[in-house]
Amino acid sequence: MVEYLMISNIASLNDTFRRSGFGVTMTQGIRNLPDLDGLMSAIRDFNRFNEDNDPYGERDFGSLDWYGEKVFWKIDYYDQALRVWEDPTSPTCQRVLTVMCADEY
Repeated sequence: MVEYLMISNIASLNDTFRRSGFGVTMTQGIRNLPDLDGLMSAIRDFNRFNEDNDPYGERDFGSLDWYGEKVFWKIDYYDQALRVWEDPTSPTCQRVLTVMCADEY
């Protein structure tokens, strides 16, 4: 039960972060796509999580098609200095949302 609550908390924190639109890094391939505002809106609104794309229930990854290009987004967890991994439940955790074309992964 404790593990479920922890995962549920991580999912909630990730959803809140993703919807904020802050802490986003885009690859060069993404920057070459049209309508980046629309893409970011689609990522913020993403809710098609399932067993296949979110096996751990943390809502830290998604994929979608954008103007014929497969796009991935991924949330990673860092310490305050953005140098090493940080526990995603830590109040000092810094999240980074990376958006990339699938062929850049």
